[in-house]
Amino acid sequence: MWRGFGRWIPCHIKAVDWLCGRSRIEKPWSCWKPRLKTQDSRVQVGNILRYATPLLRKPNVPPLRAPIKAVLPNLRSLERRLGQDPLRAQEHSAAIHKLVEGGAVKEVDPKETSTTDESWYIPHHVVSHNGKNRLVFNCSFKFQGISLNDTLLPGPTLGPSLLGVLLRFREHAVAVSGDIRAMFHQVRLLPEDRSLLRFICRDMRRDESPDVYEWQVLPFGTACSPCCATFALQMHARNHPGPGGVVTHSVEHCFYVDNCLQSVPNTDEAKVLVDSLRSVLSSGGFEIRQWACNKPEVLQHLPTEARSDNMEGWLSKNESGLSEPILGLNWQWETDTLGYKSRTLQYTSLTMRNVYKVVARQYDPLGFIAPYTTRTKLIVQSMWDKPRDWDDPLLPADLQRAWMEWESELPLLSSISLPRPYTPTHAQQEITSRQIHVFSDASEKAYGSVSYMRTEDTQGRVYLAFIAARSRVAPRKQHSVPRLELCGALTAAQLAKTIERELTVKLDQIVLWSDSTTVLTWLRSESCRFKVFVGTRVAEIQELTAGCTWRYVDSARNPANDVTRGKTLAELVMPNRCSQGPSFLLKGPAEWPYSPGEVSGLDTSEYRKPTSCGVVCSVDGKETTLGQSFSSWKALVEAVAEEAHGAADLKKPLSAEDYRQAELTVFRRSQSACFAEELSRLKAGRLACRSSRLLILSPELDPVEGVIRVGGRLRRAELLDPAFKHPIILDPSYWTTKLLIQDYDARLCHPGTERVFAEIRRQFWILRGREAIKRVQYQCQESRRWKSKPSIPKMSDLPVAHLRLYKPAFYSTGVDCFGPFQVKLGRRSEKRWGIIYKCLTTRAVHLDLIHGMDADSFLMSLRRFIARRGTPAELYSDQGTNFRGGEKELSECFRSMSSDLRQLLAKQKIDFHFNPPAAPHFGGTWEREIKSVKAALYTVIGVQPISEEVLYTVLLEVEAILNSKPLGYTSSDVVDLDAITPNVLLMGQPDGALPQVVYPKSEGLSRRRWRHCQVIADHF
Repeated sequence: MWRGFGRWIPCHIKAVDWLCGRSRIEKPWSCWKPRLKTQDSRVQVGNILRYATPLLRKPNVPPLRAPIKAVLPNLRSLERRLGQDPLRAQEHSAAIHKLVEGGAVKEVDPKETSTTDESWYIPHHVVSHNGKNRLVFNCSFKFQGISLNDTLLPGPTLGPSLLGVLLRFREHAVAVSGDIRAMFHQVRLLPEDRSLLRFICRDMRRDESPDVYEWQVLPFGTACSPCCATFALQMHARNHPGPGGVVTHSVEHCFYVDNCLQSVPNTDEAKVLVDSLRSVLSSGGFEIRQWACNKPEVLQHLPTEARSDNMEGWLSKNESGLSEPILGLNWQWETDTLGYKSRTLQYTSLTMRNVYKVVARQYDPLGFIAPYTTRTKLIVQSMWDKPRDWDDPLLPADLQRAWMEWESELPLLSSISLPRPYTPTHAQQEITSRQIHVFSDASEKAYGSVSYMRTEDTQGRVYLAFIAARSRVAPRKQHSVPRLELCGALTAAQLAKTIERELTVKLDQIVLWSDSTTVLTWLRSESCRFKVFVGTRVAEIQELTAGCTWRYVDSARNPANDVTRGKTLAELVMPNRCSQGPSFLLKGPAEWPYSPGEVSGLDTSEYRKPTSCGVVCSVDGKETTLGQSFSSWKALVEAVAEEAHGAADLKKPLSAEDYRQAELTVFRRSQSACFAEELSRLKAGRLACRSSRLLILSPELDPVEGVIRVGGRLRRAELLDPAFKHPIILDPSYWTTKLLIQDYDARLCHPGTERVFAEIRRQFWILRGREAIKRVQYQCQESRRWKSKPSIPKMSDLPVAHLRLYKPAFYSTGVDCFGPFQVKLGRRSEKRWGIIYKCLTTRAVHLDLIHGMDADSFLMSLRRFIARRGTPAELYSDQGTNFRGGEKELSECFRSMSSDLRQLLAKQKIDFHFNPPAAPHFGGTWEREIKSVKAALYTVIGVQPISEEVLYTVLLEVEAILNSKPLGYTSSDVVDLDAITPNVLLMGQPDGALPQVVYPKSEGLSRRRWRHCQVIADHF
């Protein structure tokens, strides 16, 4: 029966195991929960019922559509490359036809492609790997910014880890390996998903339309193919567990995708395992081939096509020196060892890219050559000391020498081998104990760990075998050696936990070793005593190694030293401490290294600084300085409220009544400290003594709240608030009163003294209240900051332009514009602007009218000014665009003049000086005059339009009035001379205006424009 697996949806749960029935804790975002359903239809391919699965689609993804033309450029590019290699082209066509004949791919009528709701085409190309040409389908091909893999979920990791498979492969004496033939192609696709996996091909017939093909099975390249295929394989194994559940156990623990690696104690179990796997998995379409075993009798009954080629050569032809590739390693059956393959790379120049290519080709899942790879890790880290491009060939000479020396040793890699089983075959039946020993070490450049299995048989013989090793380079940030040793201990703890979790054999003890007494001392302490870096790692190590033993080993006998300091391959080929383990483990525990005892001078820099904590047991009668402990009234009241609740009710939220009672407690304590005598007399029912400072307030004791309040005669005023009729009396100099005043001042946003005093008087009577409030406000930084007066800066020296002696008027001139003003031109109105020229030395003013705020109007005004006042030597103005434009045009005109005229006017060129941007105070001299003119004109004229002639006349009369202002102090002594005015310096007389005639205000609207302008001038 065909089982179809429905849509898989992400599920935010923490504990789920829908694979093996065990409970695992996973991250919520990494869990997936399948929704399974059984289809009534059957899929039968070659008399075998196949499993079918959908593509794992992301939710809420719109339908995918891509036309054929999207992949046509890729097909043409492939055809061009294949046209240069006819042999590869034939292999490409043969591979396509093989897929069609095997039922993995189906040719589709082009007319049917337009009838489906979804249609997606994926390009393909040919790559060469290990001398074979393979088809690769690019499911990450993007069309309009999206690819098929972008819409698919990768799914969870269902199978075991690669390291776990290799560790379990070395447990027992008899080992077998196999490979599922085209595992992905044995799982069918649901019909609704096949239209998403289409491709085109035309067998090099470039002049014809391409044929359309559609995948019927899981292809290589989709993001969800490994998860779907593994799920189908494991589901079939759970449904058909085999004798004793060997099939289910093997598929779930000894299959890495399509590779089977498993070890069993004897040949009989191996035969049962092989036969069970072949029969059970083949019934689901998963045919295992390429069988290999270190015991020939296990596979002799299998057909020739089921065994691997190398295994067949060993069995039938008695060839020696053959090996089988398994997960990147070479397995030699005769010696039962695991070896490495030398993978060199030919390149023309030494660049970062080529270095990474060579390093990535060296595959070491167990870390057996970690001392050798540590050296290249350090080389690669040194290459990043300076920023370099990936293809930059200019590497430092020392790095080139180190790299060439490391790379020259690669041919020796094929000579490296390690025994596959942890224990020799002859001793596996007599084992009495197994121990795991993990050593850690660190240097200034690297840290790491290495692990061994120590087994002991019934005769007391001890065997030691390498398990795995890990190395890390030290970070660029400088760390102390004890910290790096701690990092090495963490890698050892993680490695020990991984080995304990992955191995299936019984382990009697796990021992971890370190040559750092500082680290061992840290691990025996509580993690909370250390700083963050050390504390977090100590806590993690203690959690990982709970139930394990930490011991000391001296550096001379620590095999992890080789991992952190590096070794050459020539040294690793020979028997060495790192591959065979330390010799003292071959002896009894009594002869193992022991701790040196108490270590003197232990580094305490990683410990947290101690914090003192005290408890008040008794308090004397004197008042304590609690004012220094509370910075605000709210903090004081909250502390008193929590004190009243007690330690048992700290988590209970405080209510409004709690705060009110806390305030009354504060008032009672402050009055008992400040008015102790008055309080005792009032409690006794007597009046305050004659010398009391409260006598004038007629104090009385509140029988309910226990505080002293002001007396008075308002007791029968029912409409008044009781707190207002009888406010609480407070001492002005007590620290709680100061906190209360600060609270009121802050809540009222730091107003004046009277405002704070009025608000406080509603509930409290502070003796000499105004004085106390003023004192608190004077000490308040916020109040002083807002009420402080700005400092008046010292005036700087006068500019040079204001001190031009013996120069004519308007030698140094400031210019600016103001306005606009509305003028009448017939029935329409237009805007006009005023321009002011002010002599910076004589304070004389020249006013003019311009038609626009552009450079042309400014230049014409400047020409009129020069015609009347003479040429100025320098002009000062702000950053107005009209002034900048005028300066630019004057410069261009000056450059375009003939050479003779240029020489003639060279001395008369006007120098422009511009004030800094957004700095009008640099032109304060003329800005003040503009203010006078604008204020008067806007007040008199307003928005009423006047004629341009009237406005021009008014400006000139205003100019005469401004130039008539005295430049100095006018003396009241008849003997003194009159003060000089700018008109005196310009015309020799103080006033040049016509005699003024007084006209009524009605003449302001007169049709006689000269009377109109005189009225405006009079108002000025």
